[in-house]
Amino acid sequence: MNETRFLNNRGASLFGAVLFAWVCPWAHAGAGQPPAEPPADWGPTAIDYSNVPYPHPVKYLELSLFGRELRMAYMDVAPVGRPLGQTVVLFHGMNFFAAAFRGTIEALRNEGFRVIAVDRLGYGRSSKPIVHYNLHMPARNTKALLDELGIERVAIVGHSMGGMVATRFAATYPDTTTHVVMVNQIGLTDPSRNRPWRDPQVVYESVLKTSYQSVLRGHMRYYPRGWQPEYLEWVKYQYGLTLGGDWPRWARVRAAQSQILFEDPVVYEWQYIPSKALVIGGGDDRLSRDYPAEARHVAESLKNAELLIFPGVGHAPAFEIPERFHAELIRFLKSDPDEPADQAWRDNDVGVQ
Repeated sequence: MNETRFLNNRGASLFGAVLFAWVCPWAHAGAGQPPAEPPADWGPTAIDYSNVPYPHPVKYLELSLFGRELRMAYMDVAPVGRPLGQTVVLFHGMNFFAAAFRGTIEALRNEGFRVIAVDRLGYGRSSKPIVHYNLHMPARNTKALLDELGIERVAIVGHSMGGMVATRFAATYPDTTTHVVMVNQIGLTDPSRNRPWRDPQVVYESVLKTSYQSVLRGHMRYYPRGWQPEYLEWVKYQYGLTLGGDWPRWARVRAAQSQILFEDPVVYEWQYIPSKALVIGGGDDRLSRDYPAEARHVAESLKNAELLIFPGVGHAPAFEIPERFHAELIRFLKSDPDEPADQAWRDNDVGVQ
């Protein structure tokens, strides 16, 4: 492993595929081609996700923000077997929510980690206020949750926009953060350098036009290795929001969330993160102009980082190559936070143009 940190692919587990086919009826359709139209039995997704299954019991942290009483949903999952005494916090991306981490939760808890997966405000079962969102909010709210639970130190893992939250948390609370993992993080460059700011009303009107096809296209971009039936689950819940009476409200929330990328960049914060870091992701991430090069820049900006790139994998390696991804994640999280990160990647330019 020391000769390169650009890794080969491995397939998903047969057990996971069989389990999903049993749980999800559309999983019996052939792989490679999602339905052109939404299945007839799909219905609205409740704005509070009360009709969306979560793999573990959901709890709530009461919050006061903008003069409002709100609550943040989270799952606090105990380890299986002998506990390691380590806690991992998971931050989801823009098009997902805490339950999408179910595979990662199981992989981590089976290795002895306590796992906390949060729904950020505006997502999943958390409150959805129409406010001006930023990354300080989920970082602050998560720190409040850890204080409530009496947890002093944690490892932070963030996927996609959750990687931006992980960056902000680690930069703001370095004494709390033992490890920080950025999985195909977005916001690797400052978008304000390339395009002008957009009127929130224009963004909102654009979000209102969301359709099954537009949601599906967005998700299909994540998987360069080909579409699998189990990916349709996440399309179902996101598209289902457009079918309910609360859709205009949620569209306002989503429009406000989308402005975070432009208005609250994290590109200037990596240099201030002292925690041991892992920048990891699929090298064929279609949400980035050149993910390997941009990820390398992040790793070079961090004080103590390891870089792992999976060639031919896209934006969601936990879905495309779960066994390999989780093995590398667990290896890193079990490493001594006071020891230097593996620097072998500095001598290897494979996959970087």
